Amino acid sequence: MNDAASKAIAVQKAIDDVIRRDRGRLMAGLIARLGDFQTAEDALQEASISALSHWGRAGIPSSPAAWLMKVGFNSGVSQIRSKAREAKKAMELEKVVEDHVRIGIPDDFPDERLRLIFTCCHPILEEKSRIALTLRTVCGLTTKEIARAFLDTEVAMGQRLSRAKAKIRSKGIEFSVPEPEQWSDRLGTALSTLYLIFTTGYVSEDTGPRDLCREALFLVRLLEKLRPEQPEIEGALALMLFAEARQPARIAPDGASAPIAEQNRELWRKDLITEGRDILVRAMMRRRPGPFQIKAAIADCHMSDPMPDWPQMSLLYEKLWRLEPTPVVTLNWAVVLAELQHTELALQKLTELQSALSDFQPWHAARASMLEKLHQFPEAAAAYRIAIYKAPNAASRVFLQNKLRRIENLGQPDDSANDLA
Repeated sequence: MNDAASKAIAVQKAIDDVIRRDRGRLMAGLIARLGDFQTAEDALQEASISALSHWGRAGIPSSPAAWLMKVGFNSGVSQIRSKAREAKKAMELEKVVEDHVRIGIPDDFPDERLRLIFTCCHPILEEKSRIALTLRTVCGLTTKEIARAFLDTEVAMGQRLSRAKAKIRSKGIEFSVPEPEQWSDRLGTALSTLYLIFTTGYVSEDTGPRDLCREALFLVRLLEKLRPEQPEIEGALALMLFAEARQPARIAPDGASAPIAEQNRELWRKDLITEGRDILVRAMMRRRPGPFQIKAAIADCHMSDPMPDWPQMSLLYEKLWRLEPTPVVTLNWAVVLAELQHTELALQKLTELQSALSDFQPWHAARASMLEKLHQFPEAAAAYRIAIYKAPNAASRVFLQNKLRRIENLGQPDDSANDLA
């Protein structure tokens, strides 16, 4: 390989490395200065292309991220100028340019990702759009990778992202951290979005080369770093760490998903469990309880030794329900009640949720398990068949098929815990 080819490969690797490591920070900085998601994304792409030739001639700069930031900003300004038609727009643009030329863009340009996360997770956007936009701008996933995670076409996901960016622009959503009076609600929306990214990866059979669980963990760790000493952020991080710690034991040798009570605890990541518990204790000591802290405490009770602490979980679900009186919280509380031998009461609660959750697969799985505990085998079998049809992945299907097979072949109850965790 000649010197030119070696240099070109080194330059491409340097560009790939900085984009992979700093794309979210670069996007946040460009959006803050250019005021538009799409302009910032196009500008960063142009800067990356420019780097190929410039770095090949002049060498890789001492601060590649700052170089891309400066060139990207100049490219974005050129884009805006070419599109500006009205005098007012041109005047506004010149003020933006003048301010940034006067102040300059330092090599250690400030980290604007906290503002970017809150903008991507703005409640005016649809839930799926919030997730997709966060993955695209903060994590740098490609449109194709995001589409694969949601079983969408690349075209459909591209259109969704474009609509989200356009809505932010048309509604005049500010690129900012919420004001104190908005902080609690907006933080809840942001954390819910990041947790949905995690759960999407958790149930997905194939997220491709990008692990959505780890992307979500990265985002929550980033949020905790940018806004420390926030107990709900700490609660969300602990919750994800507990789930990630169990990941190696989630699938049994036969390919079926394994309920927590039946998992091989030797496979659990002890380091993540310890970290999660330390973070949860720190959050609870702040004495500002919130939904994510309670959910993390419930997850911790699931992992109590030697078996899940069902009584404590029931008390925690009661507290959670007072904060989030949603059908899903009620469903999970009912599952815990069934484990405490209050099966008839639990089934009654599920029946009351039918209109709200009839399209929700875990409702059918939980109902099947409760009917089985009550020895109502024909009804349980019918519910298992629906749950199997709606199962989100192959492991869940195998688990439910095993339970259905036992009913059909033996006609005997199976008291194993329901796989809702």
